[in-house]
Amino acid sequence: MYDPSMRVLSVLELLQSRESVTGAELSRVLEVSPRTVQRYVARLQDLGIPVEGRRGVGGAYRLRPGFRLPPLMFSGEEALSLSLGLLALGHLGLRDLAPAADLAAAKLARTLPEALREEVRALRQAVQLDASPWVVTVEATRMGALLAAMRRGRQLEFGYRSGRGEASVRRADLYRAVHFGGRWYAVGHCHLRGERRSFRLDRMEEVRVLEATFTPPADFDALAWLRASLPEPAQGHEVSVWLGAPPESLRDQLSAWGTDLRPEAGGSRLRGRRDHLDAFAGFLLGLGCEVRVDSPPELLRSVGRIVARAQGVLAAQASPD
Repeated sequence: MYDPSMRVLSVLELLQSRESVTGAELSRVLEVSPRTVQRYVARLQDLGIPVEGRRGVGGAYRLRPGFRLPPLMFSGEEALSLSLGLLALGHLGLRDLAPAADLAAAKLARTLPEALREEVRALRQAVQLDASPWVVTVEATRMGALLAAMRRGRQLEFGYRSGRGEASVRRADLYRAVHFGGRWYAVGHCHLRGERRSFRLDRMEEVRVLEATFTPPADFDALAWLRASLPEPAQGHEVSVWLGAPPESLRDQLSAWGTDLRPEAGGSRLRGRRDHLDAFAGFLLGLGCEVRVDSPPELLRSVGRIVARAQGVLAAQASPD
């Protein structure tokens, strides 16, 4: 729990759960100095929460007697949607938020009536989510800094590594964060290039918020712009494959970049470019659905090699009789 905002909320949680809490205890639980505890208490007071303090040795804090924050009220669908959203954070490449998500889920459960709490508990026990292999993880602290700068209209400076490994220092007015094709992008105006650009968050380093401000364009559709601006892969073999499953059941298993997936004849037509056909052939065979390779012929030969190797493994494992 290293985010100051989370610590301030933790102070409030402790004050609501006890008649009084000493400054020393808050300092120990939050792993901060007594002076920092005083700042957190002052922050709560600035927000209108009546925290009373007793100075001196053994000084303690308490909420004014009779004060309680009103409980949050959620409908059944709202509570289930929140629970699923917390479970799905790993699918968005934000796995280091998992401890905070567990804490939020526990707080959510405490706000619910018993019957609804049981439904949410059953959902979390019954649902298992497996993150797509195409999802690229980013640091939640970096995401938080970007979103805060976007909200305040502040310029950012950061180190950036291109897809070719070239390093540079960028200054940018970032308008939106977009999750696309298993990756997080920030879209905005790059001062180095003098034009609108997208930046992959996992390639950004040493992000610094500047004093300079900007006004983002109104009604800017960052996702549409990103879809139109990302180049299709220029290298590799152009492939066309029919798959015996609907697109919605395949999208989580396929990289969206450089891949066109559309419904066709009760299944899906996959078109795109791939560099390593043997690896792609093995991937296709692992999808668990009917596969028909239409092009290129080299991909069909790759499938044949995979099948031959599989038959060799089976023959080696076969018993003498």
